[in-house]
Amino acid sequence: MLHEYREEISHLKQENAHFAKIFDRHNELDQKAKDVDEGRLHLSDAELETIKKEKLLLKDEALREILAYKKSLES
Repeated sequence: MLHEYREEISHLKQENAHFAKIFDRHNELDQKAKDVDEGRLHLSDAELETIKKEKLLLKDEALREILAYKKSLES
């Protein structure tokens, strides 16, 4: 997720508990979606769709946090 911000992600995961929680939850959901795609986990289409929507919301929130952090460095 958001590989172009590796340094910022690393810093935020260490310094911002809320960001770390968002990031970890996204990774957890990402793994579930992969498990479904690869047949290791069986979920309904509706459940998988819910996972994917939550992942997207978390990614958007993480990006907002990253951009706010980058902006704070410019000030």
